[in-house]
Amino acid sequence: MNDAAPSERTPDGRYVRVGGRRWRATDPEIPEDIAARLRTALMAARRAVGSAMKKGDTAAEKRARSQVHSAKVALGERGAPWWEQSMAERRERWERGLDPCDADRPNKDRPAR
Repeated sequence: MNDAAPSERTPDGRYVRVGGRRWRATDPEIPEDIAARLRTALMAARRAVGSAMKKGDTAAEKRARSQVHSAKVALGERGAPWWEQSMAERRERWERGLDPCDADRPNKDRPAR
């Protein structure tokens, strides 16, 4: 049974409410395939935070938390509000966020942007 509270977007689309708490929504202009890659990177970074904490490795935890932050910025959930950015700025933000994702992939497997 899933006890997670359902999320709902605010009328302006800028935020989601989860369990009564408001969080900035992911930029809706990010193409779904790119958003999925960024979410995958975010979840991997979150797992790395947990792993580092279990091991007591503060340096690894700091690196992983930085990766979490970078993924959240790329998704538009942190940093400059996506609704205040031009489309060119928004595209630059999420493409910059893909760079670490692409660094981990062999060249032949990298999708075209």
